[in-house]
This record gives sequence, C-alpha cells and structure tokens, in this order.
Amino acid sequence: MARTWKVVIADDERIIREGIRSSIPWEALNLEVAGEAEDGEEALELAIAHHVHLILVDLSMPIMNGLTLIKRLREQLPKCKIVIITGHDEFAYAQEAIKLEVDDYVLKPVNPGALEALLRKLVQKLEATMINDDLLHMASKQIEKNFDLLRERFCLEWLKGELEEEEITGQLSFLQMPVEPPDIVGVIRWTEQSKGKTFYNEKDRQLLLFAIENIAEELLRGFPLVHFRDEVGLIVLFIWGDAREAVLKEIEISVARYLRITIAASYDSETGEGIASRYAEAKACVNRETRLTPFVRRTKEVIAERYADQSLSLEGVAGEMNVSAVYLSRLFKQEMGAAFIRYLTQTRMKEAIRLLSETDLAIHEIAERTGYESQHYFSTAFKKATGLPPNQYRKKVN
Repeated sequence: MARTWKVVIADDERIIREGIRSSIPWEALNLEVAGEAEDGEEALELAIAHHVHLILVDLSMPIMNGLTLIKRLREQLPKCKIVIITGHDEFAYAQEAIKLEVDDYVLKPVNPGALEALLRKLVQKLEATMINDDLLHMASKQIEKNFDLLRERFCLEWLKGELEEEEITGQLSFLQMPVEPPDIVGVIRWTEQSKGKTFYNEKDRQLLLFAIENIAEELLRGFPLVHFRDEVGLIVLFIWGDAREAVLKEIEISVARYLRITIAASYDSETGEGIASRYAEAKACVNRETRLTPFVRRTKEVIAERYADQSLSLEGVAGEMNVSAVYLSRLFKQEMGAAFIRYLTQTRMKEAIRLLSETDLAIHEIAERTGYESQHYFSTAFKKATGLPPNQYRKKVN
C-alpha cells in the first residue's frame, strides 16, 4: 500500500491557495493537504503539528515571511521538501531561498500542469528516500544485532596485526570502543583445558568460560572493557584505564572461589608496544604458567600473597610444602627462569614502584609494606633494581 505524504500550502492570497488546492489531483499523487496557512507563523505551526513532508511556500507573507519560514523548517523538519512560489519581481528573494536548499520553485501565476509534474517528481524523491531510510534502518538493526560479533572479528584482526592504523581508528569509533589502544591487554586460560582433561562436556565448558567472562566483567565494571575469544579459545581482555593489579588478581581469586576451577592470567600494560606483540607476550606468559608444576605454582601464589612478610624465605615455603629447599629452589629456577629470591625481590620492587607512583606514603612505610626491615635496606635494593633511589624515582614519575 502506497504511503500518503502530507502537504501544507502557505500563501497569504486565499485565491492562490484555493486555486492550487482545487487544480491538483492530490490523492492520485499520494498526497494529502494537511492544511493551508496565510502567514509564515501559521504555516510553521501546521507543518510541525502534522509532521508534513512537503510544503509550498510563498515568499511574501505577513508576520513571518517565506525566507524565515524556510530557515525554521530546515531546523525543525530537515527532511521536509520545500517548493517556493514566487513572482518575477521576487527574483532576489528566490535566489536567497535557493541558498537554503529549497527543492524547487514555481512562478506565479501557477501553472497547474507544471506544478503537478513537479509534485509527482517530489513524491518519487520522498518514496526513494523512504526506501533508503528503511534499508538503512534494517542495516542498522542488523549491525546492532551482530555488534558483538563485529567487534570480536575486528579485535581478532587487530591482534594479528592485519589492520592499517587508519582502519583501526575508524573501526574503533564505529564499534563504540575508545579510540586509543587499550591500556591493558589480558589473556586468561582455564588451566584444566591445557592438560587435556575431559571432565567437562562442551556445554559445561562453554558455560564455565561464560562465567569466567562474567566475573571479569563484574570486577572491571568501572573500566571500558572488551572481551572475546581468540582462535584457540583463550579469553582476551582489552581494558582501558588504570585497572589496579589487585583488581586483576581478584579475577583469578573469584573464579577459584565461585567456580572452583583454576585459571592462569597475564596482563600486559606496555602501551608503547603494538597490540599484536602485547597479546603474544601475555599469551606466552599464560602458556608458561599452565606448564608450571603444582609446587612452583603454589610458591608463586605464596610470594604474591605474602611478599610483605619480612620472614618469607625459600626454606619456609619449602617446609610448608614438605619438600627440601634444594629441590624447590632447583624446580623454581628451572620453570621460572629466576631464583626464588630474585623473583621475590622483583615482586617487591614492582609493588614499591606502584606505591611510589600512586601514593604519598613515606619511604619507610613503603619499605615496611614491601617486606624490608629498614628504609636503608629497601633504598639500597631499590636503587640496585631501578638505578635510582626511591625519592628520586618518585620525583621523576610525578
């Protein structure tokens, strides 16, 4: 069924309005005269009230002239087709109206045949516009429906380094993502998968992966976040903003607490590198993590949990696990590529750098919170690790 388009006739001469109304086969053109107006103000009110699609405008009208009416219509009904009705003596006005992008003009006295032909042409334009709008609306709905899929596909191509810089910028904006590269690239692996266990069927496995993603979403709720699966099923996180390490660590803790499964996660915050290399680094780190023996994994957990304990030692941890310190030392270095004490120092230095950068804590307080018995001992260790004393480091980063 053809759509009917609404029209307003605006002319201060009644005889012209009536002449136009009576000489055009409106219904045959799928047009309906919604009203007549004898001044611009009345015409504007009618046009807005009826959401008209087409208006015939006389340039010389009282109260609000045709030019002002056209400007107001362009603001409030930008898609409305506008035809000006003008006399030869109003040519200067007509030129001004054309600058306002009116659709056409009709000279007085109005020729009914010419006006009918013009209206028929405008109806075709309206119908073409409607079809285009419908197609755009359908396309928009389709895009909206598949938005997550489009975003995931883009992120996968970005990970592979397959996109040019200009394309990345355009896609980020289109897909409603922050236009800058993410501050953190994270990779999460459900460690049971890496061992080839088959305790879960595919449905349960997918449910657990969704649950892991939901936990990450919940804990990172205050940050712009995009997550998706890479080609081997690892969960990849793009995080914008300063998500603290404690928050990221909480993802692993919460998954273990609520889902009773173990995940390995790695987060790369080296924003100077490209996305592809950051992802590769995080993925390699996660893969290394999944190959760790339970003794080494537990040792890492102990260090992460208790690095502030000044008495933490290899011997103490080995004793808790009922293995010899020699055995644990050799195993830890073999799998981590670093000795226990070196890894512990690195962990303490990492936290010290964070506290120096993000807090106003005194140096002796930071020393205490990172497991050093004195400020002097801490400062010596810090300078050895970073090349700068703590105070100078803080001045440099702030």
